Amino acid sequence: MEDKKIFSTALINNYKTYSMNLAGRKLSVDIGRVGQQANGCAFMHYGDTTVLCTVTASDKPRDGIDFFPFSVEYEEKMYAVGKIPGGFKKREGKASEHAILVSRVIDRSMRPLFPQDYRNDVTLNNLVMSVDPECNPEVVAMLGSFIATTISDISFDGPCAATLIGMIDGELIINPTLDQNVNSDLKLTVASTKDKVIMIEAGGNEVSEEKMIEAIYMAHEVNKEIIAFIDTIVAECGSEKHSYESCVIPEELFVAIKEIVPPAVMEEAVFADSKKVRQANIRQISVQLEEAFSENEKWLSVLSKAIYQYQKQIVRKMILKARKRPDGRSLCQIRPLAAEVDIIPRVHGSAMFTRGQTQICTVTTLAPLSEAQRLEGLDGNESWKRYMHQYNFPCYSVGESKPSRGPGRREIGHGALAERALLPVLPSETEFPYAIRTVSETFESDGSTSQASVCASSMSLMAAGVPIKKAVAGISCGLVRGDRDDDYLVLTDIQEFEDFFGDMDFKVAGTHEGITAIQMDIKIPGLPRYIVEETIVKCKKAREYILTEVLEKTISAPRPAVNEYAPKIFQMKIDPDKIGDVVGQKGKTINAIINQTGVKIDINDTGNVSICGTNQAMMDQAVKDIQIITTDFEEG
Repeated sequence: MEDKKIFSTALINNYKTYSMNLAGRKLSVDIGRVGQQANGCAFMHYGDTTVLCTVTASDKPRDGIDFFPFSVEYEEKMYAVGKIPGGFKKREGKASEHAILVSRVIDRSMRPLFPQDYRNDVTLNNLVMSVDPECNPEVVAMLGSFIATTISDISFDGPCAATLIGMIDGELIINPTLDQNVNSDLKLTVASTKDKVIMIEAGGNEVSEEKMIEAIYMAHEVNKEIIAFIDTIVAECGSEKHSYESCVIPEELFVAIKEIVPPAVMEEAVFADSKKVRQANIRQISVQLEEAFSENEKWLSVLSKAIYQYQKQIVRKMILKARKRPDGRSLCQIRPLAAEVDIIPRVHGSAMFTRGQTQICTVTTLAPLSEAQRLEGLDGNESWKRYMHQYNFPCYSVGESKPSRGPGRREIGHGALAERALLPVLPSETEFPYAIRTVSETFESDGSTSQASVCASSMSLMAAGVPIKKAVAGISCGLVRGDRDDDYLVLTDIQEFEDFFGDMDFKVAGTHEGITAIQMDIKIPGLPRYIVEETIVKCKKAREYILTEVLEKTISAPRPAVNEYAPKIFQMKIDPDKIGDVVGQKGKTINAIINQTGVKIDINDTGNVSICGTNQAMMDQAVKDIQIITTDFEEG
């Protein structure tokens, strides 16, 4: 009997596509086309930019944690711009700093909308598969993240939306193209719900407070349109939210704690000027309670969290009802300030800025432009980063003991924020032909080290002889809100305690003339406009005080020249036809000059020659040698 092979086929084409016009370009999302084993999946298209956004969650909460384990990834694939990755392995490695920064923005936009007692692992993955230069993949990934999570069965109080705003010649632009971003005086990202702003990330070329507020709420209006679009998707494709195990502390434990440690005792423990004193007081209370509940293992397992919640209740109540801050300051008062320059010998520039028990030292290093950082991203072009700001947060700065694992996402984010704040005041390459690196070392931390690093870096650059246009300062404001939106207080210069127990960390950096960077993080589901405006105004007043009373009195202007240990750079122009003569066969001529003088020589295709060294006599000799080679001598 003849064998018969039976083949059957089925056509799967039951997915749904939704689309809208966003800033003059078509935004569409496929639901049910791919990734159906994830809790939620949105296959996003904006022009020819394509991003796959998926979200998954564990069935049960993770044991032994007191935080929401939310992980966001933004994966940049080089095939998205038609390239093969460089290097030996020819595959993508760890996430770039840019990818980490995008992941942080998505995380900060979404985290406040999850339940505070949610402990299930949630992983959000954004895979950039193609990039259209007209359509920024970052905003596509953000919108896809919001859509995938909102339609999933994961507990999430969406929808929300995000919009990018640029500004060219004073005109605000919605979702600027990659080319427009290069020339933009503002790079602003705003995430919001229909009614409130959740997250702000901005870099600007001294943008006025009024213009910044206008841009923020232009983005909010666009977000409302996107949210209406998402609502239609959720109505047809949304899943019922799953139930989860709540991690709320038992009320009877709080009652027992308050019998042993009455509110008046806890208030006395936490309201102290010194962070060390507060920590010592809490340790003493913790030991007392551990002894009292030593036979109740269930309570012991959540005791540390209960003590934290108890402190939070006391601090918030005293701030909101009695207008009393833990260290006794008024609501708008900045902690004691101090500043110094030249505290580290032999480096090219150094400065230290102290605000209360937050202390940052920034060291500046200068080098020839050839040492700029090479970047290879999804804009399709190779670029060079001339200014690099890096931030370090060692364990000793907060009195802890743990091994160093290198910079984490927080350190990378804080470094990028300070870098963004200082970029607008840097001189051009023509004015100052150096690559510049500033490194901020956290000596001590009690809140808002990122803004302290802006202040220290501004002074350090001046001390190094970098002719920055203006000094830049930064400050952070916090928020404590009651049961109603109109029951709130904005706190200037929050310390760590107020950050932990408060609802907001709103950082603003800038000059006297305007804002150069903003980063807003909140723990509540959004801020009304009047709180955003009040905070920006308070940050301006504090920033101007720091500039006038501290930074400008410590160092009023950049040094007229780089110091003796910094490399000196001499630039000259030669005939491009003579470049081959200077380089010589296989580089023999130029290498001979470098070996004899110890200088570094860079020549570009147009005949611009840069000679870098620390010995002026040797630099002069190198210049003379090049002039001899490139000069056409005549007989006699």
